Amino acid sequence: MANDTKAQDWLQGWLNGVMTMLALAISPRFIVLAICGLVTALLIGIGIVDRKLFDALLVPILIFGALTLLGVYDLVQTSHAVLRNYPISAHLRFLLEEIRPEMRQYFFESEKDGKPFSRDIRAVVYQRAKMQLDKRPFGTQEDVYREGYEWMHHSVSPKTRADEKFRITIGGPDCARPYSASVFNVSAMSFGALSPNAIRALNAGARKGGFAHDTGEGGVSPYHREMGGDLIWEIGSGYFGCRNRDGSFNPEEFARVASEDRIKMVELKMSQGAKPGHGGVLPAAKVSAEIAKIRGVAMGEDCISPAAHSAFSTPIGMMQFIAEMRRLSGSKPAGFKLCIGHTWEFLAICKAMLETGIYPDFIVVDGNEGGTGAAPLEFMDHLGMPMRQGVNFVHNALIGINARGRVKVGASGKIATAFDMARAMAIGADWCNSARGFMFSLGCIQSLSCHTDRCPTGVSTQDPTRARALHVPLKIDRVCNYHHATLHSLSELIAAAGLEHPQELRPVHFSQRTSTTDVKSFAQLYPSLRPGELIDGTDDPRFRDAWQLARVDSFQPAA
Repeated sequence: MANDTKAQDWLQGWLNGVMTMLALAISPRFIVLAICGLVTALLIGIGIVDRKLFDALLVPILIFGALTLLGVYDLVQTSHAVLRNYPISAHLRFLLEEIRPEMRQYFFESEKDGKPFSRDIRAVVYQRAKMQLDKRPFGTQEDVYREGYEWMHHSVSPKTRADEKFRITIGGPDCARPYSASVFNVSAMSFGALSPNAIRALNAGARKGGFAHDTGEGGVSPYHREMGGDLIWEIGSGYFGCRNRDGSFNPEEFARVASEDRIKMVELKMSQGAKPGHGGVLPAAKVSAEIAKIRGVAMGEDCISPAAHSAFSTPIGMMQFIAEMRRLSGSKPAGFKLCIGHTWEFLAICKAMLETGIYPDFIVVDGNEGGTGAAPLEFMDHLGMPMRQGVNFVHNALIGINARGRVKVGASGKIATAFDMARAMAIGADWCNSARGFMFSLGCIQSLSCHTDRCPTGVSTQDPTRARALHVPLKIDRVCNYHHATLHSLSELIAAAGLEHPQELRPVHFSQRTSTTDVKSFAQLYPSLRPGELIDGTDDPRFRDAWQLARVDSFQPAA
């Protein structure tokens, strides 16, 4: 009797298990796997029964059999929970995730809401690079009453449009070889981040258009030298192209490279807007013979770009290093690039200028909205001061130490149009650099795949089969066209404001809507210090406390 009860319990359990399996098999979670398995078994059975049909059924058997095996694998793998619960069908999710950026860009994105650059901005760069019609019909699509909307003031007595070849002279009293620079130049992008063909096209376009090309911190590559365009050589904490085997700065090698006539200025990179305070490592496996030669690193070893410089550790040391860069380069303009972080650190640099009597010839202010091939999310989104606040802070600090007249200020960070340039110059910039704007002129489609080495247009890749897609002779013209058309648009804006040169722009020429009913001038939003105010003592809350914390002997704040 007891054995009969056990048998009945076992049978009932078995039936319950079978019913559960059948219920699961026809549930939405497993129905695809069940159908594939059933169809595979049915096709095999038909082929066995009727040998004549087997050859015709072989391909369907292989397809459904492979799907069945995939489904079984999905059930037993442990990496993806969704595949364990939805074998086969959940792969559709991964496919949709893969094409989501393209779907959003091509079908759902409006003219104004694309990130980081809207479709409207990308389109105007493409049109100007191709010298196509860049006008818009039927009025603005901007909500001119939204908070944050900005506009430039025009004059009832506009000027005749000026020559758009706006230039400035960079080089202070200590510089014997000043450089006449365009007010619009190619921002720092290294070979390695960009393909050889992209570097060639940018540099040749710069030569044709009469503007400068920043090398980025990856060194001066043969592709920078090949086309003969003016270069700004950027030196980062890795000292690539001028380093010893241990990664320290090599002054002799620096002097050799900096003496090249094509290098017009030398720039010390302190930080980058998109990832300030973040070093980098290029794994040994990716250090090709070409990159090793250009950067001066060893094959088979990690290529390390430290977060901090080893050649100096104090504000005074930094000024002395810049003076040495100027001397070694043959008295070419020497300056530095940074994204503003702790405000007392920049003011410590200002104090070091006063203490040593050494002044940079220029400072490039990068904003945290700047671009990069790859950076941690937290660094990109939440670290560093935005460009406009940074430019205005640097501009005012230099006024406050009576140094603004001898130090030029450049701005970089999401600049692509003439309005972007005019706005930055009104609040303190002497010139502007653009990286992604010029990438668009090369054909970049903002696929957001820079970090994958799978750039679809050959701009940001080291894969030669992809880089070949970028046809250099055509892109040279487009780089030059974009530069020319942007300055042409800038000259029209300047003339409409009743001015003759962008250096005449002031904060009073711009306004921002601070609410639906309130408007403030940039002069109110970005108030100016008086000449020498930091030296005399200021009550401005933007500077007062930070100036007290600044030390010439350390980047750390005073106790």
